[in-house]
Amino acid sequence: MSHCIFCAIIAREAEASLVYEDEHTVAFMDIRPFTPGHLLVVPKRHASGLAQLDQEDGGRIFAVGQRLAAALRDNGTDAAGLPADGPRADGVNLFLADGAVAGQEVFHVHLHVIPRTPGDGFGLRGRPVAARRPDLDYLAGALRRRLDSV
Repeated sequence: MSHCIFCAIIAREAEASLVYEDEHTVAFMDIRPFTPGHLLVVPKRHASGLAQLDQEDGGRIFAVGQRLAAALRDNGTDAAGLPADGPRADGVNLFLADGAVAGQEVFHVHLHVIPRTPGDGFGLRGRPVAARRPDLDYLAGALRRRLDSV
């Protein structure tokens, strides 16, 4: 394996602003955030893409992402009864890019946890198009057949 910045962060050989860590996962602030509070959740065990990702590690990164999303959406108060500090979100996007064409830049699986507020400028830019049912049925059948081989 060539140098992996996320493996270096996990090994404490590179700086990161850690938010969460357990036996299997680490979460830290993204150094190129889309919005304030943008986090990355990574498995400690290296996997360059989804095909190499252990299913349990995959479940763990999403579970941690779900907890972080709840923390971002928490608009509660601190111990003194004052409004909680830190980033707040009215919504959260979870995003995982698998492969360069999908936008993956660091080839260690990572889940983006992106806090959303009205007018934050982030969002999906694609335009959905209506599909014909026969086309959807054909694609569904082809994918069902492929599932047997993976």
